[in-house]
Amino acid sequence: MSRQNLKQQIYSQVARIGKAACHGHRLELLEYLAQGERTVEALAKLTGLSVANTSQHLRVMRHSGLVSARKDGLYVYYSLAGDEIVRLLSSMRRLAESHLADVGRLVRAYLTVKDELEPIPRRELLERARKGMVTVLDVRPPEEYASGHVPGAKNVPLKELAKRLKELPKNQEVVAYCRGPHCVLAFDAVAQLREKGFRARRMQDGFPEWREAGLPVEKTAATESRSGKN
Repeated sequence: MSRQNLKQQIYSQVARIGKAACHGHRLELLEYLAQGERTVEALAKLTGLSVANTSQHLRVMRHSGLVSARKDGLYVYYSLAGDEIVRLLSSMRRLAESHLADVGRLVRAYLTVKDELEPIPRRELLERARKGMVTVLDVRPPEEYASGHVPGAKNVPLKELAKRLKELPKNQEVVAYCRGPHCVLAFDAVAQLREKGFRARRMQDGFPEWREAGLPVEKTAATESRSGKN
């Protein structure tokens, strides 16, 4: 085999990754899977897609090595094939924000306008949390929190935040995070907290990027996270 043919065959295989990821619904599915493994049914409910359509997208990504699957009883659970998928998503996001005007315009119009303050860097947050200087707030759903979260973070899903404000100290800064840099949950949580007089900021990016950076992660039983315990 010539060098040229070898290179073409390798690139042809690499292109399978790009083909599998080049769909908005698949990127959204990958973002949800970056929070933890889920069934087809759960992913369909989150995305608003039919179970059949969701299954088809997952099958394409599984064949290309982006996701893996395991069977447990009657259900099949999907997860990311590795943390490098998070790096791939982050690279695609940064590239789109830098070179696609429409993406930058959407981010500025719907996200930056909600909070123009710079988010707190991950390692700075880790250091301040270890010293007890901040309250870390995970505003994702309980099942995502249970799959993994920032150490010491308190799980208060966004839809419960207004009813649980008394659980948060007003004499300490609150740092909220969610699924990733384009996840509106943290933006909305910070806006609500500031409106009620809290000092609040967002964490840089989201939990998948925290985990991919090799920072410590805690897991909690789902029943505990639903009750608001850490």
